[in-house]
Amino acid sequence: MTHSPTRGTDIFDPAHLDEPNELYRTLREHSPVHRVAGTDFFLVSTWDLVTEAANRTEVFSSNLTGVLVQQPAGPPATFDMDGGGQAVHVLATADDPAHLHHRKLVLPALGRRIRALAPAVDSLVDTLWDEGMRDGQIDWASAMADRLPLAMVAHLIGLPESDVPQLLTWAYDSTELLGGVVAADRLGPLVTSAAELAGYLRAELVRATSDPRDDLLGVLAHACDAGELSEDVATLVLVQLVGAGGESTAGLIGGAARLLAIRPGLQTRLRQQPALVDAFLDEALRLESPFRGHHRHVVADTTLGGADLPAGSHLLLLWGAANRDPAVFERPDEIVLDRPHIRSHLAFGKGVHFCVGSALARMEALAATTALLARTSRFALAADSEPRWVPSLFVRRHSALPLRLEVTPRD
Repeated sequence: MTHSPTRGTDIFDPAHLDEPNELYRTLREHSPVHRVAGTDFFLVSTWDLVTEAANRTEVFSSNLTGVLVQQPAGPPATFDMDGGGQAVHVLATADDPAHLHHRKLVLPALGRRIRALAPAVDSLVDTLWDEGMRDGQIDWASAMADRLPLAMVAHLIGLPESDVPQLLTWAYDSTELLGGVVAADRLGPLVTSAAELAGYLRAELVRATSDPRDDLLGVLAHACDAGELSEDVATLVLVQLVGAGGESTAGLIGGAARLLAIRPGLQTRLRQQPALVDAFLDEALRLESPFRGHHRHVVADTTLGGADLPAGSHLLLLWGAANRDPAVFERPDEIVLDRPHIRSHLAFGKGVHFCVGSALARMEALAATTALLARTSRFALAADSEPRWVPSLFVRRHSALPLRLEVTPRD
């Protein structure tokens, strides 16, 4: 059987793009595997079904073969990402054994370098704070949440610090395309941007091949020399790390600050008990999951939650909806710092594709949030400028988050 369409479930409604939780509630309660009318896309919204789909890798492939996109008129459409089966899939969009091979190359290199990165993260937080704070106000999105993660990703890969502003533009262009909300006049520039990013990273990989260093570029260059990876695959691994590497952290850093800005009592509690900031960040990840969802490709006729899913159709696993499922999380819309199993949320994914950069995201968000609390006696949303979310089905990130600060003098 298939679930019938539910009224009020237009996923591209601007109100739902801005605040999706009412839509998520409707889907969980009435249509947990919901077919988007006129398309081959299904939205999966409950914790148990999202988890089941993530674990059934033999039928739900991680290959990114299609993206749900908004049309100027009529129902949404599926934008082909597979090129008739010619696309190369790496890391998060690959299936085993390719996925496992890529992960085994990347994860040890990231782990070694992340552990040594804490002083650099703290130093950059200091710099970005000083550069971004003016007259008791800071746009936390552009000054801190955007810039800190991409700078650290570039450092881990081995890319020049001077290239970070351009990398940020390319990275956000790539996730804009996946977000499905693309004006007609933006499609050409986004495709061009993707080609420019791939060309830049291929050139950096070639440079590293002649002079490999102890960074991720060096690891991938060695793998290419040893015949373990092709240059095309290594380039796509780098494209994915740059494209997605900053997103989860930027979303978390902004989302956490937004949650605190409207809860002065919670700010006070965390200033008094800074050890609780880590638990707070898990609740921020759960409540405002930086990736709204990820895609799966259905490789054979099957069912999920009683819904018939034909081969060739697509799923969007809604992490953000699952993370507020009252069947799993008591008081799901509240911040509960002593919540049992507080890390059981799905904000970093589930199963074999659990985010390779989760440790770095936590480190950066902890440093930025701790600094925001320690350097203020109070902060709130700026009264003269509205915060804005990026309109996207894929990411949950602020494009603007102006904060008004009562700054504590620093020693």
